[in-house]
Amino acid sequence: MLVAVLAVSPAFGGPQERTARKLKAGVAGHGTPDLKSASALVIDQEAGRTLFAKNIDRVAPIASITKLMTAMVVLDAGLPLDERIAISEADKDLIKGTHSRLRIGTALTRHELLHLALMASENRAAEALSRVFPGGTRAFVAAMNQKAVELGMWHTRFVDGTGLSSDNVSTAQDLTKMVGAAYKYPLIREFTTDTGATVRIAHGRMMNYRNSNRLVSSPQWQIGLSKTGYISEAGRCLVMQANIAGKPVIIVLLDSWGKFTRIGDANRIKRWMETRSTTHNPG
Repeated sequence: MLVAVLAVSPAFGGPQERTARKLKAGVAGHGTPDLKSASALVIDQEAGRTLFAKNIDRVAPIASITKLMTAMVVLDAGLPLDERIAISEADKDLIKGTHSRLRIGTALTRHELLHLALMASENRAAEALSRVFPGGTRAFVAAMNQKAVELGMWHTRFVDGTGLSSDNVSTAQDLTKMVGAAYKYPLIREFTTDTGATVRIAHGRMMNYRNSNRLVSSPQWQIGLSKTGYISEAGRCLVMQANIAGKPVIIVLLDSWGKFTRIGDANRIKRWMETRSTTHNPG
């Protein structure tokens, strides 16, 4: 029996209120990084210990971070990854009206659609994966919410597989559980950290895609899992598993203001952890 997750819908203020809230948000104590994200959480993946926390129980839209749950549901179902799936009119974004390079009628394998959904945050790919799920999109969303219950994500709710709806909500605390679970899937680790991919579409034409997180191509980072997200209600979001200063960590950044702020916050966390490591373990 599938169980729906009930979460309290957050109250979203207007742009001025959201900006004021972000500017007033403080940091978690002296000597911690001054992050611009409204919510942030860094945990030691092995010990489960919190290293940095800011507004970790705030329920908020999570945009395309949703696609990590989409991928887990697809893989848990054991559906054939080599099955070809055609993009249809039903896969168009009627919520935000976003553009997609996958034209109606394009047929790709489930493996390729999953790759594009995770690496390049391709919305039609994610929508198609949920649409062809046994029982259709409704059954797929129910499976997403059931998985959230199993992971103990009590403040999380999913309504679609893309994250385009602002009704896909969670907290930084819940998302560390989702990232930790997703990290156990080798294919999710591979797809979310690929720097780019090429797919063959109609008439043998090739299309190139890039990872939506530029940090995966940085030699300064050791990233094991990555997912970005953005809709206007959610702001810029980023979740990662990474190895910093010899320590495996999970990073969650929600509602970063400014196009590059989530990347800046990730780098501020990295420098802070490296400084702490040097201070606590002098050579």
